[in-house]
Formats: sequence, structure tokens, C-alpha cells
Amino acid sequence: MPHYDLHSHTYHSDGTLSPSDLVMRARCNGVDVLAVTDHDITTGIGEARTAADAAGVVLVPGVEISVTWGAQTIHIVGLGIDTDDACLQAGLVEQLRFRDWRAEEIGRRLERKGIHGACAGARARARGVLIGRTHFAQFLAEEGHARDVRDAFSKYLVRGKPGYVPGQWASLPQALGWIRASGGQAVIAHPARYKLSATRLQRLLTEFKESGGAAIEVVSGSHSRDDCLRFAALATRYDLMASCGSDYHGPEAPWIDLGRLPPLPESCRALWTSW
Repeated sequence: MPHYDLHSHTYHSDGTLSPSDLVMRARCNGVDVLAVTDHDITTGIGEARTAADAAGVVLVPGVEISVTWGAQTIHIVGLGIDTDDACLQAGLVEQLRFRDWRAEEIGRRLERKGIHGACAGARARARGVLIGRTHFAQFLAEEGHARDVRDAFSKYLVRGKPGYVPGQWASLPQALGWIRASGGQAVIAHPARYKLSATRLQRLLTEFKESGGAAIEVVSGSHSRDDCLRFAALATRYDLMASCGSDYHGPEAPWIDLGRLPPLPESCRALWTSW
């Protein structure tokens, strides 16, 4: 049976590997089918496709879109997208415009706390056009304001901390509309991370299904075994398919790696069975 990993990042967003290096690591780790799903951008797909063809890996073009839902940020992975689709790209342009403004605002807020040059420092660490919070965390850690990237997030970049800027992302129907217009399938990424109450989770899954959502990321690099079983049951309950993805960002986080995922629970209907 092919080995799938349907959620990964390159340096075109907040990963640290090039698309070619990401594909080669996937191949070395036994991945047969890989999705490259950078945040709100698809510029790495061309290079990844060339590398995948050479390595004998099946590449699934993808994207991870940030969504504002119920006053919090939810991530939706789009798989099997047409990266040339005008509707999708117009939406992603708006997402990137907000990201650019957010980067400047994070810099301004950190400046008021006596941390100078944060925006420029984050920009210098971004190898693509997208500047994310990870780049700020790298700057903060390397400049001695935090022990490491995780500590930088917890001290400066999450809700209630000096550099936190609330997201103003696409709505759930908008994001799913872009994905579906490009011929893709929408997947709720790493759902256990959102800490939703049972009622709010029920509402999210209902709205996602009604808006044309296809699957839940049941197996994720950040999910425990209990998380996997819980979301497998919810996928069945809401008649959604199941996906799996490491959410790999680079070797700096060795506890998450490409291809190191448990199988989907037997109760699941795998997303790729619809391909």
C-alpha cells in the first residue's frame, strides 16, 4: 500500500527546506505520495513537482489556508488544487496582503516593548515572500530574547503576549470556495490543536460539511493516539473522509518527520480512495 503524507511545508512559507530537499527527505523516509501545502502560497509547487518526478514520488499540489472562524484561526488544507486557478490565486493574494501588514504590526508591537528590528530580522530569515510568526520566533530566539523558537512563541507571539496580532483571514466558505473552484478537496488540518468545546466543534464540522468540505486530518504529527481515534469517529459521524499529514516544517523539530505517521484507523474512509 502506498505511504501518504499530505501536509508539509517548504521555505516558501514557514518551513526550512527547499521544495527539492523536502521531496528528497520524503523519498528517503519512504513516502510514496506527498502533498506540499505551504501557508497561503503555492510558489513552491513547480520545483516540488520536478523533484518528485525525478524521485519517483507522486506529488499532490496543495495549500494551507488560514481561516477566521468563531474569532479564532482555523487551518484548511486544499489538496489536488490547480495552482493556476484565478479564483484561488486572487484569494491567496489577499491573504498575503494581510500577512505583510501583520508582519509590520508585530514589529511595531515588539518595538514598543523594547525589541528593535524585529520585522527586518524576521524578513531576513524568510527565504520566500511570505513572512510568518515562525520567522519572528527565529529572530527572537537568535537575538537572545527567548531560549528557542517554542519559548519565543509562548513569550511573545500567542494571544495575550506583546507581539500577538489577531488574524483577519478568509471566512470558511471563502476558503472552501477557492479550493473547490481550483478542483481541490478541503481538509480541516490538525483539528485537535484548536481546543474547541464539543458544541463549537460540532458547529465547525457542520459548517465545514455544508460548505463542501471533504475530510478531516485524522492522523497528524501533532495528534496523540486518542486524538486520532476521536477524530476518526467524528469523520464517520459527519460523513467526512480522513486524511493524514505530518505537518512537517523542517529538521529543527525532530519530533515531527515526514512519513513517520501511524496508519489511519480502520473505521476511516481514506481521502485518497476518492482519487
